[in-house]
Amino acid sequence: MSGVHARGRGAAFPKSTGPSSTGPRPTGPKADLGTEITASLVVFLVALPLCIGVAVASGVPAELGIISGVIGGLVVGAVRGSTLQVSGPAAGLAALVAETVAEHGVAMLGVIVLGSGILQIVLGVVRLGRMFQAISLAVVQGMLAGIGLPLMFSQVYPMADGKAPGTPIENMAGIPGLFADILTDRQAMIAVLLGVVTVVLSFVWKKVPGPVKKIPAALVAVGIGIAVAALPGVDVKTLQVGNLLAAVSVPGGEQFAGLADAAIITSILTFTVIASAESLFTAAAVDRMHSGPRTRYNTELIAQGAGNTVAGVLGALPVTAVVARSSANVQAGAKTRLSRTLHGLWLLAFALLLPQVLALIPISVLAGVLVHSGWKLFAPEEFPKMWRQDRGEFAVMTLTTLVIVATALLEGVLVGLAAGIVLAALRMSQTVIRQHLDEDTAKVVMAGNATFLRLPKVIEALEAAAASGRPRIRLDLTGVTHLDHACRNQVEEFTAQQRGNGVRVELLMPGPAKQPATETEPRTTETAPRAPEPAASAPGPGPGAEWFYLDTRPLPDDYLERPPLVG
Repeated sequence: MSGVHARGRGAAFPKSTGPSSTGPRPTGPKADLGTEITASLVVFLVALPLCIGVAVASGVPAELGIISGVIGGLVVGAVRGSTLQVSGPAAGLAALVAETVAEHGVAMLGVIVLGSGILQIVLGVVRLGRMFQAISLAVVQGMLAGIGLPLMFSQVYPMADGKAPGTPIENMAGIPGLFADILTDRQAMIAVLLGVVTVVLSFVWKKVPGPVKKIPAALVAVGIGIAVAALPGVDVKTLQVGNLLAAVSVPGGEQFAGLADAAIITSILTFTVIASAESLFTAAAVDRMHSGPRTRYNTELIAQGAGNTVAGVLGALPVTAVVARSSANVQAGAKTRLSRTLHGLWLLAFALLLPQVLALIPISVLAGVLVHSGWKLFAPEEFPKMWRQDRGEFAVMTLTTLVIVATALLEGVLVGLAAGIVLAALRMSQTVIRQHLDEDTAKVVMAGNATFLRLPKVIEALEAAAASGRPRIRLDLTGVTHLDHACRNQVEEFTAQQRGNGVRVELLMPGPAKQPATETEPRTTETAPRAPEPAASAPGPGPGAEWFYLDTRPLPDDYLERPPLVG
């Protein structure tokens, strides 16, 4: 708006309402320090068991999970990307981290996370943050389900103080044998009972009446687990926590030399895509929970990259946005970034000052917390819902889930993306082909998007017209909105071949319309000009003639009501 327009509008509308032009301008939600501190404590109580549980499920020391939680608060939380989204180690990456650690070792984890962080920063700087929103929802839900299902089965074993066999398929196959072992081991039965109580509490705690439900269910389960583990005769496995600073492992030259390995580069790309997608999808979900400032996607991607860069330097777990902590932050009344930043400070203080408390937590309780997280990721209710809404998307979602479970996360996501693209291409390539045989003419009318995916149907219709034996073939493609090279080439080759055989072919191709020269002259196209009608005694065009004209003879009355010959 120009200055003149602005002054004109200002003169027309007096400033009798709203804030004074000389007063302070609103800068966003007003922060209540007491509410922000309370919200940060709530997020801390939710994050503590999750940070430890994710680390244990990832096959790394618990201290690394806490370090990542601290980074998610103090580093990511301080950047102005998303106001209320909380970051830290996420259950969604636990299986991927465990697989990476098993293949390359804990020492290489830092290099992989560092590379992912740098790549995330680059993607944010070049403003590709919103690119991750272009992924099909079916692929995203299939990815989450493919993460959640193996996570649940892998954590059933720690719930019984056991160790998972390995791959998701092996974990599923070993469940009957695990149950048989539990029935013969009293301590394993106690551990399983603690895990089951944790899962049940996680589902029903929000329905508890009164203010007590504001206490995180995971914290209540941890308290119960600590009390039971302290009873005489109970010998369940508890968390082994060491020195937080001693757990820091800065990558060295030997680890950076591993970047020459193609498998390491693949892991970096996988971590980047999955962590970025999970963070930005979570941001979109958190934005729907509150009415405050919206997420700046590119800035948030840079923030996540900064967090992962620091996590990689310290040899910790990758950092992503987490729905559970973020929703707890919103529900606790937070309005600014202060709460999510402070929660990282509380994690750091607790781990440094009270590490002995962590050693009292039963591992089966943490496994129960992750089983609940896996169920929320799996979200079985989404499958029938997707079936009712769109069966094609349901197929993509199910395929993504199954491939992830059967192979790995990256392969499943790539297959899901490919399936989603094929589905979209098939739906965009809707070609309607109708055929009518006249006394001396075989007419083929095409409409819609004619792409190579419909080429077999196009060839079938052309061959049927040629096989009719009529001396003239009329191909009307003026209703085609998109004609790709494959279909165009096929039609042109067919036309040339039939004209070479002496058949009179009239070809009407799609193209931008011209304005009619007169009111009575019919509209023609650039690629299909209307030739003057030949005199009755004039010979028809030769086999090689390249001129097209409109056939004005009416079609039968029921032509449009007929079902498509091909479609």
